Amino acid sequence: MTEETIKNPDKTIENGDTISVDYVGKLEDGTVFDTSEKEAASEAGIYNEMRDYKPLTFTVGAGQMIKGFDEGVVGMKVGEEKTLEIPPEEAYGEYMEEYVRELPRNAVNFTPETGMQLATENGLRGKVTEVGEENFVVDFNHELAGKTLIFKIKVISLEA
Repeated sequence: MTEETIKNPDKTIENGDTISVDYVGKLEDGTVFDTSEKEAASEAGIYNEMRDYKPLTFTVGAGQMIKGFDEGVVGMKVGEEKTLEIPPEEAYGEYMEEYVRELPRNAVNFTPETGMQLATENGLRGKVTEVGEENFVVDFNHELAGKTLIFKIKVISLEA
């Protein structure tokens, strides 16, 4: 333990603190979409051997996390566990139909396939959702847009 932890074990997390957390992120139906825990990833069938499963470190209130996660850890202590239910407006926003575009196949120099990920020159990222004879559809919404996210988090450390 650091000297600071011993002096002040009851310190609660505030904006500006740098913390590390373990987390499991689920959708309302229980589907795990992300986790920092190797065992949870394996159980959910989303384990990726290229990923380094370790606690996530970030500065609270610095805009590095979605709003609901950032605000949800304020007031917690090291070792504390909590479940956050984050509505779309505090996560990745509402699903927007206007972010779905139909494009002519002859306007691109590749063969679009359903599920293909695309990035535009200005940084937009999208996924091909339909491919027709003449046109194809790209959805530029974040894959978690419009979804309520449920995070089980545990504070691992707080940098003094």
